Amino acid sequence: MAEITPLRSPAETGLAKLFEATKMRYPTGVSIAREEAFRYFEAVGLPTRRVEAFKYTDLSSAFRDAAHPAEVPSAELAAAVVAGAQGFAGIEAVRLTFVNGHLIADQSDLGRIPAGVTVTPLTQALSEGHALLDQLTPVRQASENPIYQLNTAFLADGALIAVKAGAKVETPLHLRFIATVSEAFSTATRALVVLGEGAEVTVLESHEGPDGVAYQPNDALDVTVADNAAFRHVRLNAEGREAVALSTLSAKLGAQASIETVNLVVGAVLSRHQVYLNFAGADAKAIVNGASMLNGSQLADTTFLADHAATGGVSRELFKTVVDGAATGVFQGKIIVQQAAQQTDGKMMSACLILSDDGQMMNKPELEIFADDVACGHGATCGALDDDLLFYLMARGLPKAQAESLLVQAFLGEAVEAVSHEAAREALVAEIERWLAARG
Repeated sequence: MAEITPLRSPAETGLAKLFEATKMRYPTGVSIAREEAFRYFEAVGLPTRRVEAFKYTDLSSAFRDAAHPAEVPSAELAAAVVAGAQGFAGIEAVRLTFVNGHLIADQSDLGRIPAGVTVTPLTQALSEGHALLDQLTPVRQASENPIYQLNTAFLADGALIAVKAGAKVETPLHLRFIATVSEAFSTATRALVVLGEGAEVTVLESHEGPDGVAYQPNDALDVTVADNAAFRHVRLNAEGREAVALSTLSAKLGAQASIETVNLVVGAVLSRHQVYLNFAGADAKAIVNGASMLNGSQLADTTFLADHAATGGVSRELFKTVVDGAATGVFQGKIIVQQAAQQTDGKMMSACLILSDDGQMMNKPELEIFADDVACGHGATCGALDDDLLFYLMARGLPKAQAESLLVQAFLGEAVEAVSHEAAREALVAEIERWLAARG
């Protein structure tokens, strides 16, 4: 029988060559199975629209070629780019700075880590076989995703953050990712955050880079939240306008644990943010919100999955999208309630505001319920600005552009109100105001 050779795109062929050329650069071990991860990706390939989970986001078309993994920048270049960084810049925080996907110790606050917190560069953790590395990939569904597996295969740097049981960390940790490029490259970073029982921490995450260069970041954040612990997370995507940005958040929640995560998107020509939650302990709670502001030819995809596997879990998801120009918004969300997860309470909502004739929004909310004592629901709306409200504001002397901006800001405000850290919430509001001001 003749052997069948699958057709591969130039990007897939390039990724295979890059993997073979670069896989020996980075530390490995049982916790980072690079070879297995890439073989999984190789078997699946870059997803096309024929793959249901990527029906609205064709990565095979988006990746025309495979960008080479970024090199460690010089100290001078790193210092120069950090000086102009804007994401969450005015907030008092302990910063871990990544430039072109590499942790830059000289531009990070490794010398003032809060009490109760330890931070280990991921390359060091891998080399030493850190005990907490077995908590990478805490959610099974993430390991079945080609984007996440591609991150594992090319993982170059990151951080392992451990929060001691009972520690109440008041100063937020800021994972600051900055790209500085003149030609396209790719990055693959991973942060692992492990909270001990009863611990509390806030993590800010910002991503920014230059316009005009089609660089390819792929970052992942793995979180394990022990019983009675609380994890708060605020993420800002302000990538360059030509970037193709992929990201994954996977989190496992213990009994009476809680997570709050809000993602704001203004950057990248194409972005896909994946959130995987596993409610492993009873009475866990989650707030997962997102706000996307899109124009031009941007496409922003938010894909969410909540797997309720224990009793009494509560999840609330709210995603707001504003579409202008010929941009496209995508939301795919699924709540799974296992048979053992009685008394689950899950609510999921996606709402879109379209400001132009050419904009579009794709919504796909789902419920998959195997228990019989639950309260779950989902919804999706899509529409234009309310003409009556617009007339009301203009009748009171506001120019049309200002009236539109107020309505848009009010629409998005509900999503960012979930941020409990006041300064971070104000920073997201400022990003919304900047986008509206640029729109005119």
